[in-house]
Amino acid sequence: MKRIAKICIILCTMCIAESKTYAQVSVGISVGIAPPELPAYVQPACPVDGYLWEPGYWAYSDPTGYYWVPGVWVAPPDPGYLWTPPYWGYVGGYYGFHAGYWGPHVGFYGGINYGGGYMGVGFVGGEWSGGRFRYNTAVVNVNRTVVHNTYINRTVIYNRTTNSRVSFNGQGGITAKPRPEELSAAREHHIQPTAEQRSHQESASRDRRQFASANHGEPASMAMNKVNGRSFNKQGHVASSTSFGHTTTAINHTNGGARYNHTNNPASPSRSSNTERTAPHQQANVQQHAQQQEHVQQQRMQQQAEQQRQTQQQAAQHMQQHMQQRAQNEQQHVQQHVQQPHPQSQPHGNPAPGGGHEHEKHR
Repeated sequence: MKRIAKICIILCTMCIAESKTYAQVSVGISVGIAPPELPAYVQPACPVDGYLWEPGYWAYSDPTGYYWVPGVWVAPPDPGYLWTPPYWGYVGGYYGFHAGYWGPHVGFYGGINYGGGYMGVGFVGGEWSGGRFRYNTAVVNVNRTVVHNTYINRTVIYNRTTNSRVSFNGQGGITAKPRPEELSAAREHHIQPTAEQRSHQESASRDRRQFASANHGEPASMAMNKVNGRSFNKQGHVASSTSFGHTTTAINHTNGGARYNHTNNPASPSRSSNTERTAPHQQANVQQHAQQQEHVQQQRMQQQAEQQRQTQQQAAQHMQQHMQQRAQNEQQHVQQHVQQPHPQSQPHGNPAPGGGHEHEKHR
């Protein structure tokens, strides 16, 4: 009986663990292809005192695939909050996306070494003190003309030379498990990504040069100094081939020869040396073109959302079937142990009570 009880306890524990894993995977997107390796790039300087670093990561969009969301300096929702980056986790044949969040402490992000203070566990790029954020300049890059609340602590720098660019947790990637303090952080009050952060990811999803299928792991924009700010390549130079941020993309129109600057900052139009001005009908054409592009993008985003929903549903069904089959196998295993008689209880020619063998007793 003790052996049977022990098997039942093990079975219940495994089912609970499976249900927790399934719940985590079903939260975000699940795909059957591993995300690319993390690209190496130079972190731009923090442009505003109080901004926190959000490391770059691979996001996914059907049917195009993975695209790179540049690392960026962002404003926290409230003083005292820290950012837990998103990560991909491999479970049951699928790669599930775990979204990032704001909280009083940094939680588990798969043990991924994102750099910029996120070495796989916690955050060592700075700390909150008296309602202000202090930057550890041994780890993060800041603009010292505007950021003065700094310190230097080189003891937090970890020497990680293996799997430093692996972008997912699980089999074939980083095999880290949540620590007790990270589990505690997961139960704290969280704030979802801000509107700026969501807008930043959407902008990356609209730039085909950010997709791994087009850049082969070398995105046009690796990082940005802030949302809708300047884009930088992996060497830390201002990027010249991206459709979001302040980078200019000049388009010549034959009906007037005016040059337009298509950026996310309409207050900063590009100007030639003789200060060209756009005609009203040209401005109308640009506005109409922008409206058409926005309509197309909205339709594309709706299609992507529906495809993602279907992918999540398929992944959930697959995981549920896996759990049910595993539970059935364990139940059959338990039943076999229950039904099998104990070897000592089977008579093997033992003498019957009263002398003689049992077959002699029935004569």
